[in-house]
Amino acid sequence: MIDVLVVDDDVRVSEINAAYVAKVAGFRVSCLAHTAAEALAALDRHPVDLILLDHYLPDRTGIQLVGDLRRRGLVTDVIMVTAARDVATVQAAMRHGALQYLVKPFTFAGLRSKLEGYAALHRTFEGGGQAEQSEVDRIFGALGAANAGPAELPKGHSTATADRVRSVLRSADAPLSAQDVALQAGVSRQTAQRYLKLLERTGRISLTLRYGETGRPEHRYEWV
Repeated sequence: MIDVLVVDDDVRVSEINAAYVAKVAGFRVSCLAHTAAEALAALDRHPVDLILLDHYLPDRTGIQLVGDLRRRGLVTDVIMVTAARDVATVQAAMRHGALQYLVKPFTFAGLRSKLEGYAALHRTFEGGGQAEQSEVDRIFGALGAANAGPAELPKGHSTATADRVRSVLRSADAPLSAQDVALQAGVSRQTAQRYLKLLERTGRISLTLRYGETGRPEHRYEWV
């Protein structure tokens, strides 16, 4: 289970964000904080894996808080969740080690995709071991690859269905066939194939062929 600290100066917004987090499998909210000081105190009581962090706090900015964490030796992962959209703030967040940046207002689907990408990253890190270049590329792309939004979908494609297909592939430990994806996503094989072809064209997934003793090779899909 991935423990999350939600930090936002607006009590109502923090509660909404916490409710969103609670709806994503594998995540739980450990605490809410509304100031930088409250966040630091919460982390002293109960370390977490991930902080969803607003930039506009009454006593410190979110970026300053990340700096405080690093100076204390805390390597807690951070996803910025904020209305701050100026490039300077985004750049500062990157340089302080924020893994991702989600601009308010956002939908549940937008936050869920970031969390699912983080969960895939978290599983990879827990596995340890050595990494080939392909694995390094996948690690660095894990969160960025979760950003496919509704605007990328051509007419006639459903965002909800695309999200289900993406989620199935991101959580898979090995390449899947279209039939595997269809069963796990709860869609028909034909629908799964349509979305898999779309994701392959956009570079979200890789396609490999598995050859049997007879017949045509089976297409296998993997998130990259």
